[in-house]
Amino acid sequence: MGKADLHLHTKLSDGMASIEDLLDYVQNETDLDVIGITDHEDVRGGLIAQELAAKHNYRFDVVPGAEITSRAGHLLALFIEQTPKIFQSLEQTLEAIHKQQGLAIAPHPLSWLTRSIGKKNIDNIVAQGEIGIMFDGIETANASLAGQITAKQVQHLNKTTWQLPELGSSDGHHLVQIGSAWTSFTGTTSDDLKKAITTNTTVAQKGKLPTLKEIGYLQITLGLIWGFSATPRQVIRRITKKSIQ
Repeated sequence: MGKADLHLHTKLSDGMASIEDLLDYVQNETDLDVIGITDHEDVRGGLIAQELAAKHNYRFDVVPGAEITSRAGHLLALFIEQTPKIFQSLEQTLEAIHKQQGLAIAPHPLSWLTRSIGKKNIDNIVAQGEIGIMFDGIETANASLAGQITAKQVQHLNKTTWQLPELGSSDGHHLVQIGSAWTSFTGTTSDDLKKAITTNTTVAQKGKLPTLKEIGYLQITLGLIWGFSATPRQVIRRITKKSIQ
């Protein structure tokens, strides 16, 4: 069985590690087969990481992605090459992801600690079952505090009602968090993983979580400060880029 952690952040958004350091850590300190780089509102980190991993012949695959802010909450866009627009409706964001053959995953659902998609919105999307406007999976194991506080409720609702493919992810912003939760799937490559998600055969798992001391109190503080500015920084970058063009 392969192992994937599809929710990782770098310094391009609110992560505390560079792309290079993150890749080195995955290579030398984990047994992951696939990772997803999902910086806030920005696929650039994933695309750069994919190129670097191929250049250095790392043993794992990199899935380019982004954590997109829709008006209903955050949404993971995986297997994409262009960053979808932010602050669109949930339906528009789902459609934009699927138009580029990406997969849309609901991260840390129902959590009130961060911008998360709520039960009503998930219920509505699942009930409508419209092609192209559907979740391809849901994080039933998210190792962040935001994900942990609603994990049991999400697991119950997904098992009894939503029945979406389940994913486990660390939501890692610090290196030691990487791989603390993961998605098990048949195979070892990103193509195998995508097939497993689309056929609803993935298994979400969670291991030992790093302590606050292991992460480092200063790193946690700096990460929180950096994190609050992640989306505003990306908005400013996009406005600046458009004005230059």
